[in-house]
Amino acid sequence: MTRHGQVIGLAPDKVAEYRRLLAAVWPAVLARIAASNIRNYSIFLKEPENLLFAFFEYHGTDFDADMAAIAADATTREWWALCGPCQRPFETRRPGEWWAEMDEVFHVD
Repeated sequence: MTRHGQVIGLAPDKVAEYRRLLAAVWPAVLARIAASNIRNYSIFLKEPENLLFAFFEYHGTDFDADMAAIAADATTREWWALCGPCQRPFETRRPGEWWAEMDEVFHVD
């Protein structure tokens, strides 16, 4: 199992819309996430800075293939088309990222 943290900005005028979307994530999107071996997935919002922080655990053996399966899923891409305009990716993110991956610098069980 590996832990992942990600961060992205949220447009100030889209906070209510984004909260509404995440309050009713489509079941097919959740099923695709689970099928790609993601567990313990949470997204947090820090206001007034409007930063989104995501955390999840990956329980599979081929992270890249599982992430590609999510990205190839038509329903997930429709979902992203709704959520994407709310988000503000960082200019400093790595090539190919939308949400910026974060390095884990501390963990305790």
